[in-house]
Amino acid sequence: MRPSIEEQTVDRLGGPGSVLARQRRDHAEMDRLMDRCQALADGEDRERVLKETVQLVFSHAFAEETVLWPAVRRSVEGGHELTSRVEEEHQQINDLVAEIERMGPGSPVREEKVRRVFALIRQDIRDEEDLVLPRLQDSLPAAQLRRLGAAWDTVRRSAPTHPHPVIPRRPPGNAVLGVPLGLYDRIRDAFGPSTSKAAARKVLTGLTGILTLVAAVGMRRKRRRTRRGRR
Repeated sequence: MRPSIEEQTVDRLGGPGSVLARQRRDHAEMDRLMDRCQALADGEDRERVLKETVQLVFSHAFAEETVLWPAVRRSVEGGHELTSRVEEEHQQINDLVAEIERMGPGSPVREEKVRRVFALIRQDIRDEEDLVLPRLQDSLPAAQLRRLGAAWDTVRRSAPTHPHPVIPRRPPGNAVLGVPLGLYDRIRDAFGPSTSKAAARKVLTGLTGILTLVAAVGMRRKRRRTRRGRR
């Protein structure tokens, strides 16, 4: 297996458009934001940096789960186990950030949760750069890594930017739900929670129908595979 993508040149990663190079740039920005947040005293600047960190972490993770981890499961031996490990970390981060967002600034309990979630994010970065992504690099040519990078970036630009308990960790459910929830999150990020209440009601009203549709599609596909297997 190749060394950690942290240690490789951009050319070796497949160029700046490669999904590996894009991942590493995001990871470096997460590290910078977390360091900045921890260096600031309580106040508006710290809350703004924490919000930027959360927005980046969740849009990045959504793009991974929608585009990148399915490619790992298809291409890498042991890919299901590798991505399951990372998805568990993502779920822990999701749950902690949801708790943080429900709490007011300055609480000692909240600060402890912020420290824990930053530690989890840093562990997640190391697992991806040291374990998962080098194996993907071994399995795919540079041209395919660049195509994955373009798809990953497209999804990331419209992805949700906050935790949502209704989003599954894997396609097709996350891909379907990501569009309305990404729109809702960006309204909330731009205008604040109070401005986006009407949008939230519209988004959440449609989620039950969307989830039902996703489940129905999944059941139809399962029945088709079962019928083909009996022939």
